[in-house]
Amino acid sequence: MRHYRMCFGPPFTRANAVKVVTKDFHISTKQRCEFVDITGEVASFVSKAGVKEGDAIVYCPHTTAGITINENADPSVVHDILLTLDELVPRHRAGYRHSEGNSDAHCKSTLVGCSKQVLIKDGTLDLGTWQGIFFCEFDGPRSRRVIVQVRGE
Repeated sequence: MRHYRMCFGPPFTRANAVKVVTKDFHISTKQRCEFVDITGEVASFVSKAGVKEGDAIVYCPHTTAGITINENADPSVVHDILLTLDELVPRHRAGYRHSEGNSDAHCKSTLVGCSKQVLIKDGTLDLGTWQGIFFCEFDGPRSRRVIVQVRGE
């Protein structure tokens, strides 16, 4: 059996090691279902992390919440997304078996996802003109946690 090793770029040294910085912060939601724009908090952390090129992972460690990226210039977009999710996954539906009464929140969290990755270019988030990062609450109001990990050089 042959083993192959591929190397790209200069040899690994401590000088070119990838930097990894992690931070968490808390959010207090006020409604059962809402999107909270966390773009500023994530961008501030990226700026302080000192990574010029890399990525940021924004992660939500909750089963009834999520993270998404979408338009943050017009609040009617968030309204429309929440309206659509409520229509697709109604709060009360015959057949739900989860005894806590928040089955819809679990389903919405699964559809939206618990994390997003954003590229970092020249030390800032490389988001589109109208894009923002949102914490998505589906079972509030609650105190929630968001974890951001920045990786790069």
